Amino acid sequence: MATVVEPTAVALETVVRPPKRLLYGPGPGQVHPRVYQAMAQPIVGHLDPYFFEVSSAIDRLLRTVFGTKNEITFVISATGSGGMETAITNFIQPGAKVVVFANGFFCDRQSEMARRQGAEVVRFEKPWGEVFADDEARDFIKREKPQVVTYVQAETSAGAFQQGKAICEAAHEVGGLVIADCVTSLGAMPVEVDKTGIDIAYSCSQKGLSCPPGLSPLTVSPRAMEWLKSRTTPNRSWYFDIKLITDYLIESHRYHHTASATMFYAMREGLALIEEEGLENRWERHHEAHLEFVKKVEKLGLEMHVPKPADRIWNLNTPKVPQGVDDAKVRTTLLKENGIEIAGGFGQLAGKVFRVGLMGPLATSESVTHFMHCFESALRGAGYKG
Repeated sequence: MATVVEPTAVALETVVRPPKRLLYGPGPGQVHPRVYQAMAQPIVGHLDPYFFEVSSAIDRLLRTVFGTKNEITFVISATGSGGMETAITNFIQPGAKVVVFANGFFCDRQSEMARRQGAEVVRFEKPWGEVFADDEARDFIKREKPQVVTYVQAETSAGAFQQGKAICEAAHEVGGLVIADCVTSLGAMPVEVDKTGIDIAYSCSQKGLSCPPGLSPLTVSPRAMEWLKSRTTPNRSWYFDIKLITDYLIESHRYHHTASATMFYAMREGLALIEEEGLENRWERHHEAHLEFVKKVEKLGLEMHVPKPADRIWNLNTPKVPQGVDDAKVRTTLLKENGIEIAGGFGQLAGKVFRVGLMGPLATSESVTHFMHCFESALRGAGYKG
C-alpha cells in the first residue's frame, strides 16, 4: 500500500527581515513604496504580451526622462556597469581610437572596458572632482580625432557634473560617436540627450529613478544605430548585443534572455511616479534639496569638494571630511544609531569626502533637516569641533 505524504506546512511570514535603513548613500537610493507594491504583483513570463506592454511603456517614458526621440530606447537586464559594457562592446571595435575624459572612478572603468575590446585608449586626465572646459575638450578631440569619445556626465565618485555639448560637437566634427554615462543623473537632473548631442547614453535603476538595482536604461541615436548596422567585426559580447536585444524587446519579441517581469514592473512604476510629478518639478525638487544641503553643510563649517556650484551633482553631494575626523567612524555611527547609510570616498578621494545622496523620496527639505541633525551629531562624536 502506497504511503501518503502530507504536504509540509509553509509559514506565511517571510524569513527575510532586513533592518530599516534610510539610504542617503550614492546608490542604491530609497525606493518609493509604490515601487515595492508593483514588485509584489504576480509575475508573467518574459514572452507574455503583458510583459511587452510593460516594456513598451517603459521605453516611452524613458524617452522623456532621457530627453530624446530615439526609437532605440529600452532597459537592459543588468546593472549600470552592464549598461556601460553594452555601450562599449557594441560601439568600440578592436583597434579603434577612443578618447576618455577621465576625472573619476567610472571614467577609469570606461577606459578598462575599452582596452579589453582592443581599443587604443587616449585619456585626458584631471583630478577627481574637476571638470573639463569646453575649449580644452574641443581642442583635445580635434587633435586626437577618435572614433569614439566617452565621458561621465555625473561622476558618482567625486560629485562632479560634466557638461557635454562641446564634447559632442567636437566628436561629431571628426566623425566620432559619443558615449555618456548618465548613471547618477537620470531622473534627478537634466540629461538632455538630444540637445547635448549624445549618441549612446546608459544609466541604472537604483539612483535617480528610485527603483532597486538590476536594470540599465539605454538609448541609442539613429546615427549610432546606422554605424552599428554597418559594423563588420562581430560583437565580442552575445548577451549585450544591442541588435539582439532590440529584436527581443522591440521588434520580433523573439527570445533572447529571461528578463525579470518583477524588475520591469518596478521600472514601470518608478517612471509613472516621475510622469505624475512632472519631470521638471522632479528636477527642481532635487535641486532645492541640494541647495539646502550645501547651505547647512557650509553653516556647519564643512566645504564641498567640487568648488563651483554649477559643476556639482544635485542628487549626490561630496562634502570634504574635516581634518582630524575619521570618516569611517562617522558613517558607522550614522548606521548604528540612526539607520542611515552614506558612503565615503575611494581611490583618490579615500578618507577625504563623504558621499551623500538625496534621491527620490529623500530629496525633500524634511529629509535634509533630519539627515543634517544626525550628521552633525555623528561628526561631534568623532571629534569635530567646527
